[in-house]
Amino acid sequence: MQYSLLTGSYKFKQMSNRRSFLHKMGVLSASALTVNLLQPAWSRDLHTALDNAASIAPSDLASDEDFWHYVQQSYTIAPNFINLNNGGVAPAPKPVADAMKTNYDISNQAPSYFMWRVVDQGREPLRKSLAQLAGCDAEEIALHRNASEALETVIFGIELKAGDEVVLTKQDYPNMIGAWKQRERREGIKLVWIDLELPSEDENYLVKKYTDAFTAKTKVVQVTHMINWIGQKMPVRKIADAAKKMNIDVLVDGAHTFAQFEFLIPDLNCDYFGTSLHKWLGAPIGTGLLYVRKEKIKSIWPLFGASDKEDDNIRKFEHLGTRPFFIEEAIDKAIDFYDMIGAKRKEERLLYLKNYWMNKVKDIPKVKLHTSFKKEFGCAIGLVSVEGKKPSELDSFLWDNYKIHAVGIVWENISGVRITPNVYTSTKNLDRLVEAITAFAKS
Repeated sequence: MQYSLLTGSYKFKQMSNRRSFLHKMGVLSASALTVNLLQPAWSRDLHTALDNAASIAPSDLASDEDFWHYVQQSYTIAPNFINLNNGGVAPAPKPVADAMKTNYDISNQAPSYFMWRVVDQGREPLRKSLAQLAGCDAEEIALHRNASEALETVIFGIELKAGDEVVLTKQDYPNMIGAWKQRERREGIKLVWIDLELPSEDENYLVKKYTDAFTAKTKVVQVTHMINWIGQKMPVRKIADAAKKMNIDVLVDGAHTFAQFEFLIPDLNCDYFGTSLHKWLGAPIGTGLLYVRKEKIKSIWPLFGASDKEDDNIRKFEHLGTRPFFIEEAIDKAIDFYDMIGAKRKEERLLYLKNYWMNKVKDIPKVKLHTSFKKEFGCAIGLVSVEGKKPSELDSFLWDNYKIHAVGIVWENISGVRITPNVYTSTKNLDRLVEAITAFAKS
């Protein structure tokens, strides 16, 4: 998106490949000499690395530290500590942060004009870009601020009456659990709880835990695509297929899966899907997405009031009032960056990083891992604990002694420290993590 002072408007252009993306940031010019003068060194190096890697399989490239070094240069990372809590909220790459700042500067000149009449004109092209990434119709995508807002729009908007049953697990995210409990208190719906023993590499067990809970009164099943505490992938499609046979609506919490590994939302066979884009897509903080299957839009009440003329329009879910459009519109740059790196390359790298540090600590006495090594059951997120120690003790030790930022988890039957690297994380960073866990286990 480029703003023209001559026309007083933005020009939107779909990025088709990594070359055009990098050119958009200063690579393209009248001559090669000008290119070299204007192109930032990090983007020039990344451009070359991507060209050189074009014929390399993503699984082989996953362990190529030289290649990923150039990706790492696309981020502004604090030099004095190691961030391994990207699962909470991840930093955006430089082009995304720059776009957000530029959008703000433009909006701030005269907000009521530039914010609404200029910057927000990018909403519909952005909707199309997100739909393309998600593999669905643009008329099924609403822009939200995070996964909680997206999912609670459905939780509070779906028609239910006293006695109707909703199936969910004790390992789901607290915000979703709190929302369902509020409906239970206010309207008398019945929450049917599943208690999962995790990690699990038994797909039949995971599916059966849900299907055994289904009854003739079940109206909704909520499935967390990846259990955020430990990185457990769930067999959403098989659970959804079983639910559909009983006319049960399927709500998927995809907060930790969208852009972490490769999939298309319609392939899940769900009716509703919510995610945060500031986690694995690398969009600005405070961005999210809601997917509603087209034929379901009319039956869901929006969280904030909308005209009855919009009953079957996905935009009815975007009546949030005045909000920072300059943040929202920078999502497009995050999509460009994600496409440039490549979905499969990113997935393979994240899986490699998680398995890299877990393999190095798995045989250390007292150290316990709570996440599968297998691609079918995990990707970037790993959970580790040390016998006889609290998660908070390991969390504090990592920070106090090694300046490693992670997060201690104690939730239901899950206990440990969650480790979430990102594409800018190096194996050298993870070697330091291994050193720290080793030292703590011996203390």
